[in-house]
Amino acid sequence: MLKKNNYQNKIKQFRVREGLTQDELAKKINISRQMIGLIENNKTIPSVEIALKLSTVLKEPIERLFLFAF
Repeated sequence: MLKKNNYQNKIKQFRVREGLTQDELAKKINISRQMIGLIENNKTIPSVEIALKLSTVLKEPIERLFLFAF
């Protein structure tokens, strides 16, 4: 099982690059702003569906958004 401390992401970095607030990004992928905050702060790992939506909106492949260490 993947532990949260073995996971990092660059969601905030790419969100800021695209000029989006957490609220704007959340609306684009139909989740709450709070969930974006949890994802950005490594408090939760997004589902594959949400990860794919983030990848599309942020114009980055999933491999660049998420870093996993096993």
